[in-house]
Amino acid sequence: MTQPTDIRRDGHRPALLDLFSCSGGIAMGYHRAGFAVDGVDILDRPRYPFPHHQGDALKALARLVASGEIEAYTLVHASPPCQHGCALTVGTNRSRGWGRTHVQLIPDLRVLLDATGLPYVIEQPTGRAPVRRDLSLCGEMFGLGVIRHRNFELGGWNVPQPTHPKHRGRVRGWRHGAYFDGPYVAAYGSGGGKATVAEMQEAMGIDWTDVREELTEAVPPAFGEWIGRAFLTQATAVAA
Repeated sequence: MTQPTDIRRDGHRPALLDLFSCSGGIAMGYHRAGFAVDGVDILDRPRYPFPHHQGDALKALARLVASGEIEAYTLVHASPPCQHGCALTVGTNRSRGWGRTHVQLIPDLRVLLDATGLPYVIEQPTGRAPVRRDLSLCGEMFGLGVIRHRNFELGGWNVPQPTHPKHRGRVRGWRHGAYFDGPYVAAYGSGGGKATVAEMQEAMGIDWTDVREELTEAVPPAFGEWIGRAFLTQATAVAA
């Protein structure tokens, strides 16, 4: 198992540390925006398209801060587990007694991110997660086949909120015993008319993994590309 200090970096690009990386959906967007990306995830992610370290993201970040190696990075992105505060967990699942207890990692994560001295991004789905909603993105902003609302807390930098266009219709699938058609697929779960693997890949623009669990947790690359370009544009303007 590699250590964070062993992860290769492209010296010709600004470097992004991608914590809780999963399969690299948002990471691919940052890469397209111009970043060299290093990923960290508790699980082995052989389909992750960039250098990757398997391990506890908080411990890896703490080691990088303590060693000073965090200075090799320009920006840190973190997508901690969302089940503790996401809309599905605090809504339908809780009302029906489904699911289990989940740990909220964001407060400890934020302390470590602040200790890096670097700008950062914390991503979470719509719900009750304890993050500021400095930025909200939706698949309709990018013409995607998923809505995939995501909120982002921006540490040490900011960007104007883009206009949220009106949705073109409903998410296709079953809702409480009724079937609805619509232009978006349900890229989560596995029942009730949820999207197939191929449909999720097409809807989000992800073709390097066909693992259903990875796709249901993925953030579309378009989101990361938008954030990455906004950050680099702002950084270039400040440098000038």
